[in-house]
Order: sequence, then structure tokens, then C-alpha cells
Amino acid sequence: MVVFLGMNAPAKDIDAPSPAEQRLALAAFYKAAGDALRLSILRLLQKNDYGVKELCKLLDVKQPSMSHHLKVLANAGLVVTRRDGNSIYYRRAPVNETRVERETLRSSLFSALDGLPIEPEILQRTDIVHDERSRASREFFQQNADRFQSNQDLIASYVEYGESITNFLDAADTHKWAALEVGSGEGDFLAELSPRYKQVTALDNSLEMLKRAQKFAENCQLENIRFIHGDTRADELKGQRFDCITVNMVLHHTPHPAQIFSDLGQLLTPGGSMLVTDLCQHDQDWARESCGDLWLGFDPQDLSRWAADAGLREGQSLYLTQRNGFQLQLRQFTKPIKK
Repeated sequence: MVVFLGMNAPAKDIDAPSPAEQRLALAAFYKAAGDALRLSILRLLQKNDYGVKELCKLLDVKQPSMSHHLKVLANAGLVVTRRDGNSIYYRRAPVNETRVERETLRSSLFSALDGLPIEPEILQRTDIVHDERSRASREFFQQNADRFQSNQDLIASYVEYGESITNFLDAADTHKWAALEVGSGEGDFLAELSPRYKQVTALDNSLEMLKRAQKFAENCQLENIRFIHGDTRADELKGQRFDCITVNMVLHHTPHPAQIFSDLGQLLTPGGSMLVTDLCQHDQDWARESCGDLWLGFDPQDLSRWAADAGLREGQSLYLTQRNGFQLQLRQFTKPIKK
């Protein structure tokens, strides 16, 4: 079944808060913002979601204390939670999700925090946390490359959504010079990119999967493809620009999805398109063990938020219902042309 994205229904009117309620809300806000550690938490949550234990490790704080600070931030409407299986992750509350009278305050606070550098030792711990997240996924692909495709087909088979991605690709008004596929897997979509672009780059952080993509390209005689073993910050990508970037069924394997958007936004040429296909948020935890998933899909608003933070504009969206209750989101994001 195919479901197209429609306009959001207008929000229902709510009673305006009383003066007493407004004072309590302001008091909670200033209490939450009046602590250096809580500001550090908000700074770290700029682009990524973290669990309590991860935040404890990043900021060298005991768990009871961290839980207390997160509760204070939540009460002030500064953070919200996202459940992923049995885990709970914290992120900044989007500005447009709370009452209007607090939006300016929160926006100003976040803007001021984002202008502050993060301490080098915390950045080092961040790298460690991200590596811990991705280690299991890397090990999974190393050990299960032979059975990955059959397991992935239990969730969403390429043959069921590949044509829709190709339609998005053809509808994108981009120059046909250079394309980048992030997470090329076994190479299926390279057969669509190769005849449409003069130069195609296939990127994958799994050497085993990259070899399979190379073999696929050889068998199909795709001669305009270069292969890079690495992630979106690979040295070989520095200084490169692409008219089209595709990210198919990759984000839920990555430790830092928001950073992927940020990195790729810099690699995209003005006027170029980024096409993202991934799972909508679900609760089927077996996908972690069977397919090496780090995240159980994403709320569509998460992708919209990460794209906006990366300076990208939202384009077409398409939702496809898959087997076993999964739903795919196909999203197009474009990089504006500066006037």
C-alpha cells in the first residue's frame, strides 16, 4: 500500500495559560537553564539523541544525578524522549512543540549554546560512544554478509521499493554529472545510477559489502563507478561535490544519523538532491539481531529536523507499507541555490 504525505491538520485551539501557569513555566525554564551541567547536556543534544548511560559517560556524571537533571530539563520543556525498543533516548524539544510564549526563550538559549565550543575531552568521549554504537553493526556485516540480504528481505526487499526510488531520481531536477551512493550494500542501485550520471561514487564502511558491490558492478559492466571504503567523513570525499546523493536503508545502521545529514549537506551541490529511504519508527526489536540495526526506524519529523539543521529543504515524500508491519519513508531533500 502506498500512502502519500499530506498537509498536517491544523492544531486544535487550547486555552491560554493563566498568569500563574505562565509564571510557573518561566520559573521552571530559568531553573533548568541556571545550571552549567544542564547547559552542557543541552549543548550535546544539539544534533544527536543520547541515552542516560551515554550522557553519564560523556559528562562523567553518576546516573542518579543525570536522571535528576534530565527530569528538570523535561519539566521545563527543553528535552523530550524517544523510545527505541527497550531504550529511551533524550533530545532537544523542537521549538514549535511548546507554547508560543516559551519559543523565543528556548530558541535564544539553544542559539547561544550552539555558539559555544565543546570541550576536547568531551568530544573524545563522544567519538568513543559513537564507535561503541557502530561496533556491533560493523561486526554484524563482517560476520553475516552472506545472510544479510535474506534477513533484510524480511523487512523490506529492494525489489519492492527500488522502482519508487528510481522514480524519485528521475523526477529530481539535478545536473547529471556526479552521484554518490552512501551504503551501497550489494550494489543493486548502482545499476540505476550508472547510466544516469557521468561519475558515480559508491561508499560503504563495510569492506565485505563493498567487495560485493564491486563484484556486482563488474558483472553488470558498470565502468563509471569508483569505490570508497569509509564513512561520510572519508578523506577521499573532501572537496568533492555531488549533484545527487542516495542513502537507501542506511541511517538505521549508523551511530549518528543527524551527522550523516550534516556531512552530506556539505557534499551536495547547490540545487542538488539527497534521496533518503529508511524505516519509519517501529517496535520490532528482532531487527537488531537479524539485520544489525542500531535504530528501530525514525519518526519522519526526525529526518525533517536533521535536514533543516543541515540547510536542506524538504521535497517529495512517499510512504510504502511493507511486510510484517514495517513502513518505509522515501524522502527528497534539496540544497537551496544561493542568490
